[in-house]
Amino acid sequence: MKKLLVFFSVIVSMVCGSALFAASPAEQQLAEALKAPGLSVVHLWAPWCSNCQAELKTGGWLKTIKENPEVKFYFVSVWNGGEDGSDVLAKFELANQANVTVLADPGPRGADRIKRFLDLPLSWIPTTWVFKGGDLRYALNYGEVRFDVLQQFLADSNSEWSH
Repeated sequence: MKKLLVFFSVIVSMVCGSALFAASPAEQQLAEALKAPGLSVVHLWAPWCSNCQAELKTGGWLKTIKENPEVKFYFVSVWNGGEDGSDVLAKFELANQANVTVLADPGPRGADRIKRFLDLPLSWIPTTWVFKGGDLRYALNYGEVRFDVLQQFLADSNSEWSH
């Protein structure tokens, strides 16, 4: 009987533990969308973040998005109480672009904020990831993106590599 009780406790702990760390709806939606064969850019940001604001003000995001209509861009607001920041993105003409999807993580998980997104480490915003067919190709994890570099990463991700 004691073994059964221990076994039951372990199962309950595993189920409850996985529920605590379950992917958010935004992560689930994004994980499915990233499986598409083309290029996708995931940009983790927050409207209150000064680095994120500076990035928006350059106009680089709008230019890059318009120059790459075949690329899917996902702006995911994190550490922002579940708000997606679409009003801020609209000011910079980003929210209504055909190849842009705006999402929001629902809020803190763990010690006051999420530490992983799409099972990748998240320690700083803005963070920008380039995926192709579900595979991570490039990760810019610490700060503002240089748009000429992002454009090169997109070109490189589409090129055929031979070894």
